[in-house]
Amino acid sequence: MKLKQVPLELVNGMNRNTMMETLGIQCVEIGDDYVISTMPVDHRTHQPMGLLHGGASAALIESMGSMGSVLLIDTDKYAPVGLEINANHVGAVKSGSVRAKATVVHAGKRTHVWSVDIRDEATEKLVCTGRLTVMIIERS
Repeated sequence: MKLKQVPLELVNGMNRNTMMETLGIQCVEIGDDYVISTMPVDHRTHQPMGLLHGGASAALIESMGSMGSVLLIDTDKYAPVGLEINANHVGAVKSGSVRAKATVVHAGKRTHVWSVDIRDEATEKLVCTGRLTVMIIERS
């Protein structure tokens, strides 16, 4: 199943007045089976020690998988909702930005599974790796 190829402005427009806008998450590329987004590492995404907050990484993983699922379904009939998320924080970033690539692992009728790697944009060092399971529900 291929992701719909839509203008990035349309995808990023869905972020208005959401956590994604607050955290500065921007979609920068849509492939056949992946989505790439960036997120700044600054006062919005820091924890008290001045490092990228693990919760911000988890929010990026959830956002990326949900965004990818939107590009796989008929959103007039269905909606994606996060069902399960895990994140392994394997590196630290103090400033700059991170780039996340979400790749679809499974795209069934009722569930999607996404693998997401978050890397420091400057060094390409892996910062966090995670997996998101999305449930596809019917709109009422």
